[in-house]
Amino acid sequence: MRNIPIFSSDSHQFILLNESEPGEEDGIPSNQYLIVHEDSGVLLDPGGFGVMPRVLSELLNYLSPDKLKAIMLSHQDPDIVGGIATWLEISDAPVYVSSIWMRFLPHYGVSSMKRFVGVPDEGMQCSLAPGFNLELVPAHFLHSEGQINVYDPIAKVLFTGDIGAAMMPEGEDSPYVDDLTPHLPHIEAFHRRYMSSNRAARFWVEAVSNLDIDFIAPQHGPIYRGAAVPAFLEWFKKLECGVDLMVGSGRFQKKV
Repeated sequence: MRNIPIFSSDSHQFILLNESEPGEEDGIPSNQYLIVHEDSGVLLDPGGFGVMPRVLSELLNYLSPDKLKAIMLSHQDPDIVGGIATWLEISDAPVYVSSIWMRFLPHYGVSSMKRFVGVPDEGMQCSLAPGFNLELVPAHFLHSEGQINVYDPIAKVLFTGDIGAAMMPEGEDSPYVDDLTPHLPHIEAFHRRYMSSNRAARFWVEAVSNLDIDFIAPQHGPIYRGAAVPAFLEWFKKLECGVDLMVGSGRFQKKV
Protein backbone atom coordinates (compact mmCIF):
# COMPACT_ATOMS: atom_id res chain seq x y z
CA MET A 1 0.00 0.00 0.00
CA ARG A 2 1.48 3.32 -1.06
CA ASN A 3 0.31 6.90 -1.45
CA ILE A 4 -3.22 6.54 -0.11
CA PRO A 5 -4.77 9.89 0.89
CA ILE A 6 -6.77 9.29 4.06
CA PHE A 7 -7.93 12.90 4.01
CA SER A 8 -7.54 15.46 1.24
CA SER A 9 -8.68 19.07 0.81
CA ASP A 10 -7.37 22.04 -1.18
CA SER A 11 -4.82 22.90 1.52
CA HIS A 12 -4.40 19.81 3.68
CA GLN A 13 -3.65 16.10 3.22
CA PHE A 14 -3.05 13.15 5.52
CA ILE A 15 -1.38 10.38 3.51
CA LEU A 16 -0.47 6.75 4.11
CA LEU A 17 2.85 7.35 2.41
CA ASN A 18 4.20 3.82 2.39
CA GLU A 19 3.72 0.41 3.89
CA SER A 20 7.00 -1.48 3.86
CA GLU A 21 6.96 -4.83 2.12
CA PRO A 22 8.94 -8.06 2.60
CA GLY A 23 12.38 -7.56 1.10
CA GLU A 24 12.53 -3.87 1.98
CA GLU A 25 13.15 -4.61 5.63
CA ASP A 26 13.02 -7.73 7.76
CA GLY A 27 10.14 -7.92 10.22
CA ILE A 28 6.50 -7.01 9.98
CA PRO A 29 5.34 -4.33 7.52
CA SER A 30 5.11 -0.84 8.98
CA ASN A 31 3.24 2.31 7.94
CA GLN A 32 4.80 5.69 7.37
CA TYR A 33 2.52 8.73 7.19
CA LEU A 34 2.90 12.25 5.81
CA ILE A 35 0.79 15.27 6.72
CA VAL A 36 0.91 18.13 4.20
CA HIS A 37 -0.52 21.57 4.92
CA GLU A 38 -0.09 23.95 1.98
CA ASP A 39 3.70 23.80 1.42
CA SER A 40 4.65 22.37 4.85
CA GLY A 41 4.92 18.74 5.88
CA VAL A 42 5.24 16.48 8.92
CA LEU A 43 6.57 12.91 8.69
CA LEU A 44 5.24 10.36 11.19
CA ASP A 45 7.38 7.33 12.15
CA PRO A 46 9.77 7.43 9.16
CA GLY A 47 10.78 3.78 9.60
CA GLY A 48 13.93 1.70 9.66
CA PHE A 49 17.02 2.18 7.53
CA GLY A 50 15.87 -0.41 4.99
CA VAL A 51 12.69 1.44 4.01
CA MET A 52 14.17 4.93 3.95
CA PRO A 53 14.83 5.12 0.15
CA ARG A 54 11.26 4.07 -0.67
CA VAL A 55 9.74 6.47 1.88
CA LEU A 56 11.82 9.34 0.49
CA SER A 57 10.77 8.45 -3.05
CA GLU A 58 7.10 8.56 -2.09
CA LEU A 59 7.50 11.76 -0.06
CA LEU A 60 8.96 13.53 -3.10
CA ASN A 61 5.58 13.18 -4.83
CA TYR A 62 4.28 15.79 -2.36
CA LEU A 63 7.14 18.01 -1.20
CA SER A 64 10.89 18.17 -0.78
CA PRO A 65 12.55 17.20 2.53
CA ASP A 66 13.49 20.83 3.20
CA LYS A 67 9.74 21.57 3.55
CA LEU A 68 9.38 19.22 6.52
CA LYS A 69 8.52 21.18 9.67
CA ALA A 70 8.77 18.17 11.98
CA ILE A 71 9.46 14.45 12.21
CA MET A 72 7.40 12.70 14.89
CA LEU A 73 8.54 9.45 16.53
CA SER A 74 5.79 7.59 18.40
CA HIS A 75 8.34 5.58 20.40
CA GLN A 76 11.84 4.13 20.36
CA ASP A 77 11.58 0.89 18.34
CA PRO A 78 13.96 0.35 15.39
CA ASP A 79 11.13 -0.01 12.86
CA ILE A 80 10.37 3.66 13.67
CA VAL A 81 13.75 5.20 14.41
CA GLY A 82 16.26 3.03 12.49
CA GLY A 83 16.57 5.43 9.55
CA ILE A 84 16.53 8.68 11.53
CA ALA A 85 20.23 9.52 11.05
CA THR A 86 19.73 9.70 7.28
CA TRP A 87 16.60 11.87 7.61
CA LEU A 88 18.61 14.27 9.76
CA GLU A 89 21.09 14.62 6.91
CA ILE A 90 18.52 15.54 4.25
CA SER A 91 16.14 17.64 6.34
CA ASP A 92 16.44 20.44 8.89
CA ALA A 93 13.22 19.43 10.65
CA PRO A 94 13.13 19.08 14.45
CA VAL A 95 12.39 15.58 15.72
CA TYR A 96 9.77 15.07 18.43
CA VAL A 97 9.97 12.03 20.72
CA SER A 98 9.04 11.27 24.31
CA SER A 99 11.53 12.84 26.68
CA ILE A 100 12.25 9.49 28.32
CA TRP A 101 13.75 8.12 25.06
CA MET A 102 16.11 11.02 24.34
CA ARG A 103 19.09 9.30 25.95
CA PHE A 104 18.66 6.17 23.81
CA LEU A 105 18.56 7.76 20.34
CA PRO A 106 22.34 8.24 19.93
CA HIS A 107 22.51 4.43 19.59
CA TYR A 108 20.85 4.86 16.17
CA GLY A 109 23.87 6.69 14.82
CA VAL A 110 22.69 10.16 15.83
CA SER A 111 25.74 12.36 16.39
CA SER A 112 23.94 15.36 17.93
CA MET A 113 20.70 15.72 19.88
CA LYS A 114 20.34 19.47 19.21
CA ARG A 115 17.36 19.04 16.88
CA PHE A 116 15.44 16.66 19.13
CA VAL A 117 12.50 17.91 21.17
CA GLY A 118 11.60 15.92 24.26
CA VAL A 119 7.81 15.62 24.55
CA PRO A 120 6.70 15.85 28.21
CA ASP A 121 4.66 13.08 29.80
CA GLU A 122 1.43 15.08 29.52
CA GLY A 123 1.88 15.65 25.76
CA MET A 124 1.95 19.03 24.03
CA GLN A 125 0.53 21.20 21.27
CA CYS A 126 2.64 21.82 18.16
CA SER A 127 2.16 24.92 16.01
CA LEU A 128 4.05 24.17 12.79
CA ALA A 129 2.87 26.85 10.37
CA PRO A 130 -0.04 29.31 10.18
CA GLY A 131 -3.20 27.22 10.49
CA PHE A 132 -1.19 24.00 10.92
CA ASN A 133 -1.41 22.64 14.46
CA LEU A 134 -1.05 19.11 15.79
CA GLU A 135 -1.69 17.66 19.22
CA LEU A 136 0.79 15.17 20.72
CA VAL A 137 -1.26 12.83 22.91
CA PRO A 138 0.33 10.61 25.60
CA ALA A 139 -0.17 6.86 25.21
CA HIS A 140 2.17 5.58 27.89
CA PHE A 141 2.81 1.83 28.29
CA LEU A 142 0.88 1.05 25.07
CA HIS A 143 3.23 -0.67 24.45
CA SER A 144 6.12 1.70 25.00
CA GLU A 145 6.59 3.46 28.33
CA GLY A 146 6.83 6.73 26.41
CA GLN A 147 4.60 6.29 23.39
CA ILE A 148 2.99 9.41 21.94
CA ASN A 149 0.14 9.71 19.44
CA VAL A 150 -0.40 12.53 16.93
CA TYR A 151 -3.85 14.05 16.40
CA ASP A 152 -4.57 16.10 13.29
CA PRO A 153 -7.70 18.20 13.98
CA ILE A 154 -8.18 19.19 10.33
CA ALA A 155 -8.12 15.64 8.95
CA LYS A 156 -9.63 14.25 12.18
CA VAL A 157 -7.01 11.49 12.10
CA LEU A 158 -5.41 10.05 15.23
CA PHE A 159 -2.06 8.40 14.51
CA THR A 160 -1.75 5.78 17.26
CA GLY A 161 1.62 4.06 16.84
CA ASP A 162 1.27 0.45 17.95
CA ILE A 163 -2.26 0.88 19.30
CA GLY A 164 -4.58 -0.76 16.78
CA ALA A 165 -1.70 -2.51 15.02
CA ALA A 166 -2.66 -5.60 13.03
CA MET A 167 -0.72 -8.65 11.91
CA MET A 168 -2.35 -9.23 8.54
CA PRO A 169 -2.13 -12.50 6.58
CA GLU A 170 0.01 -12.37 3.47
CA GLY A 171 -1.99 -11.13 0.50
CA GLU A 172 -4.52 -9.12 2.52
CA ASP A 173 -3.77 -5.49 1.78
CA SER A 174 -6.99 -3.55 2.18
CA PRO A 175 -6.08 -0.08 3.49
CA TYR A 176 -9.17 0.26 5.72
CA VAL A 177 -11.09 -1.52 8.48
CA ASP A 178 -14.83 -0.79 8.37
CA ASP A 179 -16.07 -3.68 10.53
CA LEU A 180 -14.12 -4.52 13.68
CA THR A 181 -15.48 -8.03 14.28
CA PRO A 182 -13.76 -9.85 11.37
CA HIS A 183 -10.61 -7.82 12.09
CA LEU A 184 -10.26 -8.98 15.71
CA PRO A 185 -8.29 -12.16 14.92
CA HIS A 186 -5.59 -9.94 13.40
CA ILE A 187 -5.20 -7.67 16.45
CA GLU A 188 -6.18 -9.56 19.59
CA ALA A 189 -3.04 -11.64 20.24
CA PHE A 190 -0.75 -8.69 19.60
CA HIS A 191 -2.64 -6.36 21.93
CA ARG A 192 -3.00 -8.93 24.70
CA ARG A 193 0.75 -9.62 24.69
CA TYR A 194 2.29 -6.24 23.86
CA MET A 195 0.03 -3.78 25.72
CA SER A 196 0.90 -3.41 29.37
CA SER A 197 -2.42 -3.41 31.20
CA ASN A 198 -6.12 -2.65 31.04
CA ARG A 199 -5.55 0.35 33.30
CA ALA A 200 -3.25 1.97 30.73
CA ALA A 201 -5.72 1.14 27.95
CA ARG A 202 -8.65 2.68 29.84
CA PHE A 203 -6.77 5.91 30.60
CA TRP A 204 -5.88 6.25 26.93
CA VAL A 205 -9.43 5.59 25.70
CA GLU A 206 -10.79 8.13 28.16
CA ALA A 207 -8.34 10.75 26.87
CA VAL A 208 -8.82 10.22 23.14
CA SER A 209 -12.60 9.95 23.43
CA ASN A 210 -12.57 13.73 23.88
CA LEU A 211 -11.16 14.11 20.34
CA ASP A 212 -13.22 14.27 17.15
CA ILE A 213 -11.82 11.19 15.35
CA ASP A 214 -12.83 9.99 11.89
CA PHE A 215 -9.79 7.72 11.40
CA ILE A 216 -7.41 5.76 13.64
CA ALA A 217 -4.12 5.27 11.80
CA PRO A 218 -1.81 2.68 13.41
CA GLN A 219 1.83 2.00 12.58
CA HIS A 220 1.05 -1.53 11.37
CA GLY A 221 -1.90 -2.72 9.30
CA PRO A 222 -5.03 -1.03 7.96
CA ILE A 223 -6.68 2.20 9.07
CA TYR A 224 -9.88 2.22 11.13
CA ARG A 225 -12.74 4.35 9.84
CA GLY A 226 -16.48 4.77 10.28
CA ALA A 227 -18.07 2.41 12.79
CA ALA A 228 -14.75 0.64 13.35
CA VAL A 229 -13.39 3.67 15.25
CA PRO A 230 -15.80 3.64 18.24
CA ALA A 231 -15.93 -0.16 18.10
CA PHE A 232 -12.15 -0.39 18.50
CA LEU A 233 -12.12 2.09 21.37
CA GLU A 234 -14.84 0.15 23.20
CA TRP A 235 -13.03 -3.17 22.63
CA PHE A 236 -9.68 -1.81 23.77
CA LYS A 237 -11.16 -0.18 26.87
CA LYS A 238 -12.28 -3.61 28.11
CA LEU A 239 -9.26 -5.64 27.01
CA GLU A 240 -7.29 -7.59 29.61
CA CYS A 241 -3.68 -7.54 28.54
CA GLY A 242 -0.07 -7.65 29.69
CA VAL A 243 0.30 -7.85 33.45
CA ASP A 244 -3.45 -8.45 33.84
CA LEU A 245 -2.85 -11.96 32.50
CA MET A 246 0.28 -12.88 34.47
CA VAL A 247 0.03 -15.61 37.11
CA GLY A 248 3.76 -16.02 37.72
CA SER A 249 7.18 -15.49 36.20
CA GLY A 250 6.83 -16.38 32.54
CA ARG A 251 3.32 -17.75 33.07
CA PHE A 252 0.05 -16.29 31.85
CA GLN A 253 -3.56 -16.88 32.82
CA LYS A 254 -4.52 -17.34 29.18
CA LYS A 255 -2.66 -17.90 25.98
CA VAL A 256 -1.33 -14.58 24.68
